[in-house]
Amino acid sequence: MMNVIAARWRQGHRTAAYPKTPPTLPERFLGRPELAPGLCAGSCRAALAACPAGALQGGDGGGDRAPVALDLGRCLFCGACAAACPDAVRFTREHSLAARQRDDLLVHPGAPAVKAAALDAKARRLFGRSLKLRQVSAGGCNACESDTNVLGTLTYDLGRFGIQFVASPRHADGLLVTGPVTENMRAALLETWQAVPEPKLLIAVGACALAGGPFHGQPEVHNGVAGLLPVDLFVPGCPPHPYTILDGLLRLLGRIP
Repeated sequence: MMNVIAARWRQGHRTAAYPKTPPTLPERFLGRPELAPGLCAGSCRAALAACPAGALQGGDGGGDRAPVALDLGRCLFCGACAAACPDAVRFTREHSLAARQRDDLLVHPGAPAVKAAALDAKARRLFGRSLKLRQVSAGGCNACESDTNVLGTLTYDLGRFGIQFVASPRHADGLLVTGPVTENMRAALLETWQAVPEPKLLIAVGACALAGGPFHGQPEVHNGVAGLLPVDLFVPGCPPHPYTILDGLLRLLGRIP
């Protein structure tokens, strides 16, 4: 027993101070991408051809310049576009990626980022200090699920913000959905949503839940949850870093201005 106490004393306080201090991110972390304004058509085509998920849009070769946009909802954050044309696309270290509206996930050259806005005052009074979520893996690969699960560990300690995952949708304030929503999971997802009492929230996490991810357009999936249920928060990434998920949740609740 004394050895356990001594070890705990040596370890000290291990919970991250986020959001009071910036997060510590791994060296290889790829955050919000930026597109250079005034790209040449050739550069656009090189980056477009490298994208495996169709997240880059535009580059039609009209004139000397070709406008482009990058859909964070479909982006896999693989970095292939930046490797193909570093002058066209650059990945920053910005971890705050979540948005309330699907269109806010479109990145345009030179345009400022739109971060997730908080719920209205009535919803914040209901959920701001205690939010219970039921997580549904709608055909996910377990990457987004793992990074969501990590939020309950000592480092992130999601419970200190009053946010918890519960076992039953009847005890939940909303759903956190991962995966592209396969046809085999469609009915289960809809039934789980119906079991959550009103008022309720829906949070889509990861490229698959937002737009189908690498499975976009396949007949076995529904290209994410937005076509089936109303989404209150979109958290992009493949998978999103735990800090990205946490940042989105805290912004939704008005805990980060």
